[in-house]
Amino acid sequence: MLTYKAPLRDIKFLINDVFDYQTHYKSLDNGENADPETVDMILQGMADFAENVLAPLYQPADAEGCHFENGVVTTPKGFKDAYDQFVEGGWQGISYPEQYGGMNLPTSLNLIKAEMIGTANWPWAMYPGLSTGCINTILQYGTDEQKETYLHKLVEGSWAGTMCLTEPQCGTDLGQVKSKAIPQDDGSYKLGGTKIFISSGEHDLTDNIIHIVLARLPDAPEGTRGISLFIVPKFLPNAEGESGERNGVSCGSIEHKMGINSSATCVLNFDNAVGYLIGEPNKGLKAMFTFMNTARIGTGIQGLAHTELSFQNALPYAKDRRSMRTLSGTKDPEKVADAIIHHADVRRMLLTQKAFAEGGRSMIYHSARYADKMAQGIINGDDEEFEKWDDKLGFYTPILKGFLTELGIEAAKHGQQVYGGHGYIKEWGMELIARDARIATMYEGTTGIQALDLLGRKVILQSKGKIIRDYTSSIMKWCGEYALDKDMRKFVWALTKLCAEWNTLTVRLMLMARKDREIISAASDDFLMYSGYVMMGYHWARMAAVAYDKLENGGTESPEFYKAKIQTAEFYFDKLLPRTSGHAEGMVAPSSSMTAMKIENFAFLD
Repeated sequence: MLTYKAPLRDIKFLINDVFDYQTHYKSLDNGENADPETVDMILQGMADFAENVLAPLYQPADAEGCHFENGVVTTPKGFKDAYDQFVEGGWQGISYPEQYGGMNLPTSLNLIKAEMIGTANWPWAMYPGLSTGCINTILQYGTDEQKETYLHKLVEGSWAGTMCLTEPQCGTDLGQVKSKAIPQDDGSYKLGGTKIFISSGEHDLTDNIIHIVLARLPDAPEGTRGISLFIVPKFLPNAEGESGERNGVSCGSIEHKMGINSSATCVLNFDNAVGYLIGEPNKGLKAMFTFMNTARIGTGIQGLAHTELSFQNALPYAKDRRSMRTLSGTKDPEKVADAIIHHADVRRMLLTQKAFAEGGRSMIYHSARYADKMAQGIINGDDEEFEKWDDKLGFYTPILKGFLTELGIEAAKHGQQVYGGHGYIKEWGMELIARDARIATMYEGTTGIQALDLLGRKVILQSKGKIIRDYTSSIMKWCGEYALDKDMRKFVWALTKLCAEWNTLTVRLMLMARKDREIISAASDDFLMYSGYVMMGYHWARMAAVAYDKLENGGTESPEFYKAKIQTAEFYFDKLLPRTSGHAEGMVAPSSSMTAMKIENFAFLD
């Protein structure tokens, strides 16, 4: 049976020692509520819920799956009780305004909550997780009436939310959306069309489900410029604000998937469903990206979650399982064989998992501070403040989503390898992590889409490379502070060289694109992974610097804790960061090796 223990010591190391959240919170309008005692209470409460309620449901729910009959979806045994406890604890409303029933705490605490519940039981976490983007979209773009109608119940958790983008003929290319919205005399709209792959589109956890739907008005221009956004409730709210008449939206089926079996992935049919325009006509895609940015950070957390869970369960197995003697001599002479954790290759896999989990957590917690600022702009109705921090966060989101989810798959594979043959057997749970991790690289745009967004849109089209220059400048400034520190020299020197190379590669790709139009697409995946490894290297260097300081000046943790941070940083720089070399060479290789082959020559099967 898989087990989960919330890594509170690592979490507190980041929020207290590395990022100093308390100082950061003082810059927020709602930060005064996040005093150390409140934060500790939130962390411990969510840890208890994740460990004792959600984690034990993970494997049994996967085996049972969701049930579908006559348009009704029933979640696995225990899910509804767990959700009721979640609502009773007020957990959905952690980061939302008190006027709608929330706790008015910073968004970063909601993201930490998402990590814990997601690691314990990712499929369950998706149900309340989808509501987050729905709430954010209504908060920013909804009318006062829409906010009053929907936010109280959504923040409470008694209603849930979804995002409805994908259709049978289109996924990422939303310009092909065909769903229609016909204006009505009363100001509402009647929606028709089919949406697929709708996570949490139908379930038995809440009284109502509020769908955020992309559709076209009759006179809409072609392509993405002609998409509008609508609120379509499963049950139309009545005069008392409760769920009333059933709307014309129904679940046609649920998908039979490789993983996340206890998360309902639905086909939704809209048949003259009543909907309400949110935001401006034909500008729904802009509003939807509020939802998407939230979802992409959440999917990055999914990569971290699978990495952490795989590591937590591979480690005790490696300590207990015995096989052969190590090459350097017997380690457990009183036993029939040495524990496999003594073998260097097993340590390579475990340390890779550990480095990815703790490094990824640092990347997300750093970005969470930007999310705090962005959310403050939304709540205050300050578009300029929102845009400022949304732009900063926009650089991180494709890396968090694309890079960390790819690492999640690798970490899950390492977990299976540590278990050997048992890693392929259901009862141990490692194959479940591997199956569930796989979808994360496809959610909210595949890794290739994230890579194109990073290199093609963010780096080249929008900033002409400035976004890389600015980010590497911040790394170099930090490196300068440790240039004479003998302990940090190895980290600083490596990062300095990589920052110079990162800028050079960016300029080189821009120059190559003048003649080789396909180079951006051909190079984007390597560029994304290169960016991720350098960014994680910077975070490991920062953690190492704090650990050295705590060893010298004292900290709240044991010396062994800080030494382990330094040793993991050294492992990352020695064994994982060199992967950048292959990605650097790959990204500047001409695209012709990808594009030269004729389509009919890809296979000769006749």
